[in-house]
Amino acid sequence: MTAGPRIGVLALQGDVREHAHALESVGAEPLAVGSAADLTRIHGLVIPGGESTTMSKIAVRDGLIGPLREARAAGMPMYGSCAGMIMLADRVLDARPDQEFVGGLDITVRRNAFGRQVDSFEAPIRLEGIPTEQADAADHGPLTAVFIRAPWVEDVGPGVEVLGRLRQEGAPDTIVAVRQGRLMATAFHPELTGDRRVHAIFVGMVRQAS
Repeated sequence: MTAGPRIGVLALQGDVREHAHALESVGAEPLAVGSAADLTRIHGLVIPGGESTTMSKIAVRDGLIGPLREARAAGMPMYGSCAGMIMLADRVLDARPDQEFVGGLDITVRRNAFGRQVDSFEAPIRLEGIPTEQADAADHGPLTAVFIRAPWVEDVGPGVEVLGRLRQEGAPDTIVAVRQGRLMATAFHPELTGDRRVHAIFVGMVRQAS
């Protein structure tokens, strides 16, 4: 049996265990990443949900922000969920002036755009690019997306593919999933549901890059 790609989960803060379990369930070998040396051992990286300001501070303190940017610039596939989307964005609204990011996604995101923790909610999302060969027929419908203090995407550059939008009655459609080259991000938390299609897409991206 061919071993799956080794995919890291940035283990500074956030839903590390949940992402690792989801990756393992779709054939990847997860690895918690806490140092620059760990980045040399993986084929792709997940930046989990959590608190983006805290994540950024720890990455700067531990000397990881530079190596993360270098790995991204060298072509490592990366996927960010919620706070991870913020970390991968080139432009972030309502962030601290001194906050640092990995960047790479030509998008503008707004932090905590959907409100505070008490405003968390679930909603169905139809995601483009679902790998049907990796999903059961019963999983071809909308995903149940979990939004917790989530960002949203206010603007995308010409090279960014919009994968998913939140459609709410009486409100404009909101971009909540994007992809650009080897980078992907969602405003929601797929690791908190049993639906593994987002992780399957990312594992497929890593396999293709490898």
